[in-house]
Amino acid sequence: MSRFTDLLGLRKDCEVIELSACSDGFHQVGRQGVEMVVTQPDRKVEYIVYSDRVLAYVKSASGYPAYYPVEETHLERPVKAVLMDLDGTTVKSESFWMWIIEMTCQSLMGDSKFSLEESDIPHVSGHSVTEHLLYCINKYCPGKPIAEARNFYFEHTHREMNAILEGRGRAGAFTPAEGIKDFLMELKGRGVRLGLVTSGLYEKAYPEILSAFETLGMGKPEDFYDCIISAGYPLQKGSCGTLGELSPKPHPWLYAETGAVGLGMERRDRHHVVGIEDSAAGVHAIKLAGYVTVGIGGGNIQKSGTVGLCDAYCQNFSEILNLLFEA
Repeated sequence: MSRFTDLLGLRKDCEVIELSACSDGFHQVGRQGVEMVVTQPDRKVEYIVYSDRVLAYVKSASGYPAYYPVEETHLERPVKAVLMDLDGTTVKSESFWMWIIEMTCQSLMGDSKFSLEESDIPHVSGHSVTEHLLYCINKYCPGKPIAEARNFYFEHTHREMNAILEGRGRAGAFTPAEGIKDFLMELKGRGVRLGLVTSGLYEKAYPEILSAFETLGMGKPEDFYDCIISAGYPLQKGSCGTLGELSPKPHPWLYAETGAVGLGMERRDRHHVVGIEDSAAGVHAIKLAGYVTVGIGGGNIQKSGTVGLCDAYCQNFSEILNLLFEA
């Protein structure tokens, strides 16, 4: 694995699976300079390794994959910006959204007793709504139209989010991550620019972070963060939507837009920009955006085998502070 790990500055124990060719068949080992094709156990991204560079092939359940160049990253101080994932990292809400997916499947299948399996968890968190629903359709109800699934999904989402905003929703749906307030206040006090990044749609994401900030007594999140980037608004009949459904994590665009556009970070400063994630999809996204990747415990990074892609892996925010500001 030395060529792959050396070119990207990864640990030698980075967990990979060797392939003879990329899934689309375009890049094959031993042809046109390709030395290796590897993937992680989650198999969401395939890395094509040449003697002097690495490309990433991001697969898509929607049928729109993409290639990206991958650059080596390493932490340089002072840290100028921190980009943070929402679900699972800043706010604990994954179980709530998996419950929404579960109810969507129940509606699609006409089976109120249906429940997701433990093995489904990496596939119904960290990606876009469409990716989650396509996975469930392919596994549990082949042939059901994605449009019908999306209609059920947003029907359940609107109902449950309104209930939460009115104070009568699912108890404990959105809980601030342990230590998040002290962490954010420390960064703010040091003048570090802060960006919040989520693959979730605005109507999902904003109530989450607003609820967390109200619980923590931190005011409005849009006044605290320097930039908040979500996957936008859902594409539905009678309204305008955005590109968010085709370019979520593990694509790099949400993190790239937060850093380059929202925070105005120059490319030359990318080693001074840190992204924090608890999911495998997010780890890939930060890495492909070219920023320092820090994984945090509690998500699916270890189960997915993507720890080796992280520049650092910490169990909590206290460890991350020590990493960012140690002498």
